[in-house]
Amino acid sequence: MDFLKDLWLFMLERKKYWLAPVIIVLLLLAIIIVFGGGSALAPFIYTLF
Repeated sequence: MDFLKDLWLFMLERKKYWLAPVIIVLLLLAIIIVFGGGSALAPFIYTLF
């Protein structure tokens, strides 16, 4: 969690607000891959990538 806090403070300090949507999309993709890997939906998720 320290990494996310530091990243957030960096974005606020440097005014790099365009990074927020990029990071959110990457986190959502990571969550889909992690939770989809062990479920019955895994074959369908792998076809997306």
